[in-house]
Amino acid sequence: MAQRASRRYAFEDPGPPESILFGKSETMAAVRRNLLKVADTNIPILIEGESGTGKELICRYLHQQSSWGQGAFVKVSCPALPGTLLEGELFGHECGILAGTFAGRTERVGMAMTGTLFLDEISELGSSLQSRLLQVLQNGQLQGRGPSACGKKVNIRVICATNRRLQREVAADRFRDDLYYRITGLVLSLPPLRERLEDLEQLATYFVARYNERFQCSVPPLSESTLARMAKYPWPGNIRELENLIKRYVVEGTEQAILSEIAQCDASTDFPVADPSPSFSLGQLTRSATQLMESRIILSALRANQWNRKRTARALKISYRSLLYKVKKAGIQSRQVESAGAEGRTLEAQL
Repeated sequence: MAQRASRRYAFEDPGPPESILFGKSETMAAVRRNLLKVADTNIPILIEGESGTGKELICRYLHQQSSWGQGAFVKVSCPALPGTLLEGELFGHECGILAGTFAGRTERVGMAMTGTLFLDEISELGSSLQSRLLQVLQNGQLQGRGPSACGKKVNIRVICATNRRLQREVAADRFRDDLYYRITGLVLSLPPLRERLEDLEQLATYFVARYNERFQCSVPPLSESTLARMAKYPWPGNIRELENLIKRYVVEGTEQAILSEIAQCDASTDFPVADPSPSFSLGQLTRSATQLMESRIILSALRANQWNRKRTARALKISYRSLLYKVKKAGIQSRQVESAGAEGRTLEAQL
């Protein structure tokens, strides 16, 4: 166990060292202790946490600390494909059953044999796929459509992640309770960045060094005044947002890249001053303030998710259609979103 605990990830991108991944917070120290206790067991694990808190990195870390670390790490993003295609990806396609599929293609469950199957955002699985997954986990056999899948014994570790409270989804009858109990041998909750601010400076310093090396830049560490300012920011996009801001800082070479974004968030948290005019009732002012706050929160979430509207909807826990309606209602013109998205994609291309 001690030897494995000191290992780094055996992936193309090794990720951060343990000192950065878990930081100084007691919450993350408890997460690490629990992970190491179950590393060599086949207990199914559910990792809960807001978008951008590092759920996949924690999952990869656990994979490498376990006896399944010599096998493959196979990630399946549950919201990425519609139900029928996702079922084929997980359990295999029968030749000709779907356009663009072919016989002999290995299903993701098969690829993960003797390794780890990571089901990201499992709360997005449809009811039929929930049933199919439950059957595989209960029977320990893969009854797939593919020629290699039928009757295959399943020897994998299953780790799931979600940015929702899965118990609430069960209570709302959106997630099967029997599947919930199958995948929750251990539930780990990752704190948002705003609740582990003692790790902020260490994370920022790590990202500056990382992207200085990657982009062949030499910007200095962030100043104390900027770090102090960052500590007051709520970080709706969590560590992913921090990483993206540090990328901008390294590329642009000025702390203003960070401070300007934080200043915009400050504006979004200021409530409008109530007009004392008797022509406005308290109810009208309250509705106006609520609408203004909602629009600013949506704008902040869009920026935190690099203007990806589907990801923003998931982060805000609303439907994509509802987000589009609220964006239109708030007066955030589609051309503004597209322009900002194009700007973000251009920057990423340069990176």
